[in-house]
Amino acid sequence: MGIVMAVAYWVVAGALALLYLYGGGIKVIQTREQLQPMMAWVDRTPMSAVRTIGVLEVLGAIGLILPPLPGIAPWLALAAAIGFLLLQIGAITVHLSRGDRQLALNIALILAAAMTVWLATTWL
Repeated sequence: MGIVMAVAYWVVAGALALLYLYGGGIKVIQTREQLQPMMAWVDRTPMSAVRTIGVLEVLGAIGLILPPLPGIAPWLALAAAIGFLLLQIGAITVHLSRGDRQLALNIALILAAAMTVWLATTWL
């Protein structure tokens, strides 16, 4: 069962890390005007907050992958996965407060983060 859990962790955490690395990276480097077509919420959010979220997403993506590789502080991967779970709960709250009911991606990210939390607690 150990190898199956390890493979499952790397598949789910790897996909989650890639998504957040991309999403966080564009929040860090793109302008509000470039982000608005993809993320309507940035119109009412200070760019410093958007950039901070982007940096946290990039750091979380790194946290899912780097600590478990050498086995040094693998608890950081668990912390990153929990952080992504909380981030998406906040994102859903923002979407709902704006009347946006398109939550499929957020729900999928919550499920992936929850799966990563579970795998991190059982495998790491």
